Amino acid sequence: MQAVHASWRDFYELGKPRIVLLIVFTAMVGMFLAVPGMVPLKQFIFGTIGIGLAASCASAINQLLDRRADAAMFRTRHRPLPQGHVTERQVIVYAVILCLLSMTILVLLVNALTAVLTFASLIGYAIIYTGFLKRASPQNIVIGGIAGAAPPILGWAAVTGRVDAGALLLCLIIFVWTPPHFWSLAIHRREDYAKAGIPMLPVTHGVKYTILHIILYTVLLVVVSVLPWLIGMSGLLYLVGALILGAIFLGYAFALHFSRDQRLPMKTFRFSIFYLTVIFMLLLVDHYVPHVLSSVSV
Repeated sequence: MQAVHASWRDFYELGKPRIVLLIVFTAMVGMFLAVPGMVPLKQFIFGTIGIGLAASCASAINQLLDRRADAAMFRTRHRPLPQGHVTERQVIVYAVILCLLSMTILVLLVNALTAVLTFASLIGYAIIYTGFLKRASPQNIVIGGIAGAAPPILGWAAVTGRVDAGALLLCLIIFVWTPPHFWSLAIHRREDYAKAGIPMLPVTHGVKYTILHIILYTVLLVVVSVLPWLIGMSGLLYLVGALILGAIFLGYAFALHFSRDQRLPMKTFRFSIFYLTVIFMLLLVDHYVPHVLSSVSV
């Protein structure tokens, strides 16, 4: 099919900008938490750009491989490929350009470790998860979640040239957050996934079974979210905020079990995005508040 209506907005949408924004944000928090003071400007700028381009590349490949499923699903049928606004060849060229730009920036202007880890994350999400795991098991989002949880590690490596325990802990938070986040959406869109032949948990095991797993993972998430305070990575400001947010998230998870409100899965999904954003904001603020207070007192 000839893409006669291709525009910059079509290529912009291929990169899933809202998802990439959250990815880049968590990577940036990883950068700031990796150092006691301010992040080196060069690594911050080019690390952010390189990681963002790689995430956009992975998103474009994801849409290329999922083009038939996207056309069958209400949520995704308006994407550029199902609409015929771009061709498969254009998407491939676009993804290759983004990948080359990303790797060049990271290798030459950041460090080789960040480039290698970013490329591995790209392949993990775009090829291994989208191409194989997504249709292989109802636990697809759990197995493939490590690729989506990698951004803080990438940001940490960008400014330090290594991967420390703190980076792995940030990755763990996102990894445990991913199943309740995505399964909430999957409950709401289970008919779409069934139509597209994607074995999401609500499709293969039912809604009640999925809700049970959402509750279990949310409980685990609350426990994991306390670990930064336990290891001295963050202080009381973060701890209080994390516990409040965790309690609200648990409230949504249990409400899914007891309520028949059809809008609740999407409300839970939207809150999960808010949860992750604020958790990482709290980590960032808590990291710098002691430094600001000490400089003011001096």
